[in-house]
Order: sequence, then C-alpha cells, then structure tokens
Amino acid sequence: MPRLFTALEIPRNAAMSLSLLRGGLPGARWIDVENYHITLRFIGDVDGRTADEIVDRLDRIDRPEFSLTLNGIGSFGSKKPHSIWAGVSAVPELHALQGEIERICQRLGLAPDPRKFTPHVTLARLKASRLDDVVHYLSGRGDFQTSPFNVSRFVLLSSKESVGGGPYLTEEIFPLREMAGASSYGVKRLQPEKSLL
Repeated sequence: MPRLFTALEIPRNAAMSLSLLRGGLPGARWIDVENYHITLRFIGDVDGRTADEIVDRLDRIDRPEFSLTLNGIGSFGSKKPHSIWAGVSAVPELHALQGEIERICQRLGLAPDPRKFTPHVTLARLKASRLDDVVHYLSGRGDFQTSPFNVSRFVLLSSKESVGGGPYLTEEIFPLREMAGASSYGVKRLQPEKSLL
C-alpha cells in the first residue's frame, strides 16, 4: 500500500537553483531534483475507500493561486542533524491551504498531524554527518533565495515505504483558483479511470 501525502511542486527554475546547493557535505544523501516538493500534509497508509474520500474532499477546495519564494537553508536535528532543508516564505495563503487540508483529514478520521507545519523543501538526508561539517556547510549558503514563483495547484503524491526521498508518483492534481492575468502550469486535473488504490 503506498503512503500518501499532499504537496506543492517546485517549478523547474527553482529546482535548478536548489540543485546548486548539492554537494560539499560528507554523509549527505542528496534528494533527486525531480523529487523536490513542499509537503502540506502527510497522510500515510490508508485503504482505498479512505483514499477516494480524501480525493473527493480535496477536489472541493476552492482557494486562489499564490506566490512563493524559497529562501534560506537550515537543518533539522540540532545536536544530531538528520536533514538539510531550504526555507519557504511564510505567506497566509500557504498556511490557509495547509490548514484546510489538515481539517479535511481530521474530519475523515485521521489523527491530527503531531508536528507544527514548517514549510520547507528537503534537500538531503544525513547519515553520520558531523555537526561541525553541517555548521560549515550552512554558514556558506545562508543567503540562498529563489525568484518568486506562482503556485497554481497542489498534488496528492504516493511513495513506497523507504528511507524517504522518492521516487514519488503523482496520484491526483488539484488546481487552485486562477488569478486574473497570472500564468499557470497549463495542466488540467487528471481524471482517474478507476479507484485511486
């Protein structure tokens, strides 16, 4: 059974900027560029009926497009760092979308997400990286920033049980309400021919 989560995709230009941060840190396992994303809500392993209900509810979300910037980098795990991430500009529309998805999941009987929502893009998983090496790596890259990009949709992704980092499969695409004059990905919602799982 695949593990499900909702996410925002990272456009190619921003992903290329992120890819320039790869390397220079012993013990880092770098995430493949095509697997960069911003997790909105980890759902986990659910049965087919629950997955279909989640898709149905997510499809009813009616929120406007918004703009994001990726800026700054850091690590999770203060004394024993376990991952490197790029930060995401805090915009109200992002938190509102994430909050609505969280409420939908709880209404369908999923346990509340125990972690506070901290939008980020995971760049690397760390295994036995020394704290000094991590501090040195971060100190030279703290001014990282991408150009703003438009977020016109969110997606439901699945992954197989693994150590994390992909590969991910896009199960569903959920468009956001287009802003007048804004360009979008130009991709319509996928219509599944059968049940999701």
